[in-house]
Amino acid sequence: MEIGNPKSILQMARGAIMERADYEVSRLLQNIFDPNTSATAVRKVTLTLSLKPDDTRQNIALSCTAKPTLAATNPIVTMLYALDEETVTEMLPQIPGQFSMDGQEQEPPATLRVIKFA
Repeated sequence: MEIGNPKSILQMARGAIMERADYEVSRLLQNIFDPNTSATAVRKVTLTLSLKPDDTRQNIALSCTAKPTLAATNPIVTMLYALDEETVTEMLPQIPGQFSMDGQEQEPPATLRVIKFA
């Protein structure tokens, strides 16, 4: 039996499978252009098509899952300085109270709250 108008499996579900793939690719492109991610990291979209027939093998349930693999954001790095066991501060590029080139006064460094357990 020949049925007219053959289509790709991606066009099934009224084009929803293709739409999902396009949506995930747009997310990958957003991730590529994000300056907080690695420029050269590989991004992927995995489409999983599952076909589950019933007992008669005539009705087949088709489901599609799209799983993106995005690049992780770049790590944020700072330096801490331990003054003693109870005082840890963040190291800053300027001395607190000093004026920067744009005329802004340098804020004091953040102090880490150290919690001791018994």
